[in-house]
Amino acid sequence: MIALGSDHGGFALKETVKKHLEERGIEYKDFGTYSLDSCDYPEFGRAAAEAVASGECEKGIVICTTGIGISITANKVKGIRCALCSETTSARLTREHNDANVLALGGGMTGPLLALEIVDTFLDTEFSGLEKHARRISQIEK
Repeated sequence: MIALGSDHGGFALKETVKKHLEERGIEYKDFGTYSLDSCDYPEFGRAAAEAVASGECEKGIVICTTGIGISITANKVKGIRCALCSETTSARLTREHNDANVLALGGGMTGPLLALEIVDTFLDTEFSGLEKHARRISQIEK
């Protein structure tokens, strides 16, 4: 189960991601927003991040215009490691090295085709489990 959250600036890309997840047979829960009406990203970024932190959802994807504000919001939730990615290498490495559990995207910065490649890379890459990475994640959580 993937938690999704966006503001109006990320709404169109979130809808594209939802369709892609459906095509892949991946379940999701949409925490809003549900239109292009102007709104505040912290409400929706926090809701999606809290669903991941609580275990309700395995991972999350949050989207605002740049991805910056919503990633900052998600990272305020204890237990969340949210990474803003604009290409696939960062998406792969943040899963392998940081065991990131939330992906942030910039709806106004990343086109839909690249965004879906980033989503697939993020969802399909496992944490490496290497001791050095686990140790660093533990240090982050402290």
